[in-house]
Amino acid sequence: MPEPIIILAIESSCDDTSAAICIDGIVISNVVYSQKIHEEFGGVVPELASRSHELKVVTVVEKALMDANINKNNLSAIAFTRGPGLVGSLLVGICFAKAMAMALNIPIIEVHHIQAHALSNFIEQKNITFPYISFVVSGGHTQLILVKDYLDMEILGTTIDDAAGEAFDKAAKMLQLDYPGGPMIDKLAQIGDENAFSFAKPKMEGYNFSFSGVKTSILYFIQKKEKKIPISSKRT
Repeated sequence: MPEPIIILAIESSCDDTSAAICIDGIVISNVVYSQKIHEEFGGVVPELASRSHELKVVTVVEKALMDANINKNNLSAIAFTRGPGLVGSLLVGICFAKAMAMALNIPIIEVHHIQAHALSNFIEQKNITFPYISFVVSGGHTQLILVKDYLDMEILGTTIDDAAGEAFDKAAKMLQLDYPGGPMIDKLAQIGDENAFSFAKPKMEGYNFSFSGVKTSILYFIQKKEKKIPISSKRT
């Protein structure tokens, strides 16, 4: 019986320090440390993010190994986010993964994290066939991707300005919602009146997107009212 393939995966592209153990394609453990320090600034501060990764990456990796009941000497390889992302944050994950792999004398696997988003369906659905369309909506990216194979993808459309997540967070900051504001807007939208206000809807050619116009419409709306939206209307 062949030995199981055990992979330690490290993600540090933004402000979350994450590590997971995957055995023969099945995620056994997944540990995420979310940085709270950015709340007082209303957005991610790159320098603070990278410093926090340095402080937490060892603890997060050790917890992932412990939760999966795996000894580091049994690892087959170490995967890590190569990009895109915040340079300083990525550097922490890259250096840690390379150093650990060198010490254990095992291979490394560089991962393009947008490609990983497009392939994340395989985590729970093993019978997916190519080609298929993947719609990636993350904090810093909004893309419509034709996935032809594991490493053969074509971007059909993308945002020409802000990503959807950025537009959410920036609008939330204007509305004085707590950081991160995107999830708060999503929560409030479930109980709000969709016909209460009308905002601009961008018209784009092809499959591209634009979200800055919606964000600007909200800014003009607030300025026109000449007063802050009452706290009671923002929170549940």
